[in-house]
Amino acid sequence: MTDTPAPPVTLLGPQRRPTVEKTMHRLGLLGRPVATVTAGWQDREMDDPELDQHLGGATRNLELWQRWQHILDADPQLAEADRRRREMRSEVQDLYLLGVGHAMAALIELYHLPHRTPALVQQAIADADEVLHDLDVRHLGRIAELESGFYERYPPHERPDVARHRAEVAAIVADCEGVVLTGGHVAVLLDLLHLFNVAPLLASRPVVAWSAGAMVLTDRVVLFNDRATHGHAYPEVFGAGLGLVRDVVALPAARQRLLLGDRARMASLARRFAPSWCLPLEPGSRVELDADYRLPATASVIGGEGELVAVGELAYDETVAPGKTAPDETDREAVDGE
Repeated sequence: MTDTPAPPVTLLGPQRRPTVEKTMHRLGLLGRPVATVTAGWQDREMDDPELDQHLGGATRNLELWQRWQHILDADPQLAEADRRRREMRSEVQDLYLLGVGHAMAALIELYHLPHRTPALVQQAIADADEVLHDLDVRHLGRIAELESGFYERYPPHERPDVARHRAEVAAIVADCEGVVLTGGHVAVLLDLLHLFNVAPLLASRPVVAWSAGAMVLTDRVVLFNDRATHGHAYPEVFGAGLGLVRDVVALPAARQRLLLGDRARMASLARRFAPSWCLPLEPGSRVELDADYRLPATASVIGGEGELVAVGELAYDETVAPGKTAPDETDREAVDGE
């Protein structure tokens, strides 16, 4: 191990061309006992020999997906309740997206509206931004209410099979020096991390995450794909994440999925999710959060003018909110697959 304490959280870009081995070496974790979460891969969860190799050969897969399948077989009542929960969640998401779609359509029209007074157009854009922000906040509350209702009716610690698997997961993590979260299906990954109560286990050891794994660590999971050829092409709030990384919206493969060249659209994105930073995570990216789980000054985020700018060029104080420029400065896809 190195003498320098490892950052509490390191966020990486997609790992099509893996860089995680260098990161693990940098953290002094290469070849050390590390817990892995590959539940987002679903039935390919245990297809992890290559990952194990990149991490130095001493990994312990938490097998959250496999554990969930066993629980579904052993507890039919919980399985049926979870099916109803997912159906209700999907309907709530679809209804929310109707409002988001109309508001985004208005915004896009306003961006390119000719022969109008610019100041008045900007006021209209600000109004539409506020509508989107309000829709997001209300939706987040409804999803939280739905999820909390499910857990109140079916407390996991009172379900023998869930309680047993939770204890086993906690014991494995306790024997490991770090945790690695991969990508995959973000909804599945988030659900299982909540079910097995993994969040409290992450606070006491270094965490490395990418793609969907990075998204679920934040306090708000946002799905996005401006280039989607089917379904919704507008960013949408999916629900609350684990909250380990706060005031950050993780945007894996942003250049592939966002119209970063459309400054007006990106500016609205930044304003919509302020005071959180909109953080693109491209292949090769490595963002090491500090001891307070804050972004480093060198992290590149989307600024209030729609530009990519280092956090250090903005501010971390009351006078300049994340997503805004300083006063002196002028896919919908639930599957990530990496």
